[in-house]
Amino acid sequence: MSVTVRTLAPGDRPALKALLMAEGAFRDDEVAVALELIDEALAGADSGYWVRVAELGAEVAGYICYGPTPMTEATYDLYWLVVGAQFRRRGVARALARAMEGDLSARGGGSVRVETSDTEGYGAARRLYEALGYPMACRLADFYRPGDDLIIYYKRL
Repeated sequence: MSVTVRTLAPGDRPALKALLMAEGAFRDDEVAVALELIDEALAGADSGYWVRVAELGAEVAGYICYGPTPMTEATYDLYWLVVGAQFRRRGVARALARAMEGDLSARGGGSVRVETSDTEGYGAARRLYEALGYPMACRLADFYRPGDDLIIYYKRL
């Protein structure tokens, strides 16, 4: 079964919320921010946030949220890349990332920045970014809280 990536539709919000809630790695405040960005993307194309949804068969399997980095000419931020546990290791994350990179290249994008935590709950995400060719560019110690560093990945398109 192949992965289909499409633009966000208003009816996707409940499925995306369920993916976020089931993840387990996200705190309540993180889920709230993720839903806020989804809502902004649903509000209109001028929001500065773009969301693409992956389907495997007829099921929503994951999503990616990204947008322009303020005060830059061709740099973009990858804000969220979420894949449901039952859909992992089936190419969903790779399909979402490639769809984002293709979209950004078409928009004249030059690079993508990803910020994440260095806690174990984000270990799979860090391994994924590295496998997708996003090298670590920076580590800021104790950024989120003591013992929780910020890791920044940065890829030229």
